[in-house]
Amino acid sequence: MAEASELFRTERYDRVRNPIEEAEHLPASCYTSPEFYQREAERIFRRAWNFLGRADQIPKAGDYFTADIAGIPIIVVRCRDGVPRALANTCRHRGALLLKGAGRCTRYIACPYHSWSYALDGALVAAPGMEGVHGFDRADFSLQPVRLETWDGFMFVNFDSDAESLASYLGDLPAFLQCYGFGRMRCVRRKSYSVNCNWKLLAENSIEDYHTATVHRHSIGAQKLVYEPQRRNWAAAYYRTKKSIATLPASAGAFPWIPTLTEKARNGTYFVIVYPATTLACNQDGLFWVELYPRGPARTEVVVAHAFPETTIERPDFEEIARIYYERCDLSIPEDNGIAELQHQGLQSPLARPGRVSRKETLVHAFANWVLDRVLDGETVSARPVARAAGRL
Repeated sequence: MAEASELFRTERYDRVRNPIEEAEHLPASCYTSPEFYQREAERIFRRAWNFLGRADQIPKAGDYFTADIAGIPIIVVRCRDGVPRALANTCRHRGALLLKGAGRCTRYIACPYHSWSYALDGALVAAPGMEGVHGFDRADFSLQPVRLETWDGFMFVNFDSDAESLASYLGDLPAFLQCYGFGRMRCVRRKSYSVNCNWKLLAENSIEDYHTATVHRHSIGAQKLVYEPQRRNWAAAYYRTKKSIATLPASAGAFPWIPTLTEKARNGTYFVIVYPATTLACNQDGLFWVELYPRGPARTEVVVAHAFPETTIERPDFEEIARIYYERCDLSIPEDNGIAELQHQGLQSPLARPGRVSRKETLVHAFANWVLDRVLDGETVSARPVARAAGRL
């Protein structure tokens, strides 16, 4: 294990920074060190746009869900004006969590400790017991707002008031995926797992095909990806297949394909990682994705969600056929979670040393350098070696 004083020396990562043909993976300490994780929380998750799911998860005023992003608890709520907003999930009196899970607030968000109550937009509307306190003004104690912006129904939050807009952060991603019509989709299922591993191991697993022939040999089988050159805050790989990979290889029956797809989208799947911690699987007939929520250096909450076009959801046989799609993820995601836990266990060994990067791990190399660009001080170099190595579509 590296000493904290050595952990952020840029020369320690020279071999990770090499072009892919000469590169090594991140040292084990990047996955196991509390200090490295804390730097990620401060410089990545508190500055980047963090994916939070779909706005249709909270369709009515008062509907809410809670999330924790690298140690910052938040509430996402649909306000009376129909706009989703994000608020700090901590009471302005003594700091108690205000809400857990998901549900509906009939009128106010009430603190379970001393009953301070807030409007859905975060304004403090009642503070029982504070009568006679000199200079107390409810207007000074609203819940802290968190920046929330959307793209085609997907919600993102950012804790940095000076950060670029979501549109700038995503760059050409909305245009790249425009043919899928995400704005006409609706989320129909979300399933969570608690996994005992570092969040990066799961992110890396989701963007390489090297493991599929081994880890998924009894479920989805081997895949062969072709890689797009990395963009600034996202990267993509393409898997050519005439059949939707959203169902198991032997499954019969599937939903209609999305009519607006380009020719390439009709003939395969795009796997897209939106940094820092979300992977989209864009299929001919719908979408599923994986959200990662770090809970420290050695634990991650994994959320797997499915969305389909509204016209598909309206079919009378939707629930019956949708089970085929859920079955695919219910088999493959635990396989990925299990191998990530084994990997994390091995990386905790004092004998663990970085291995060489395979050409099948092009986006793993890209992701590692994206992380280092933000965690380390100095020049960012992630785009150079990745662009030289990536295959073009």
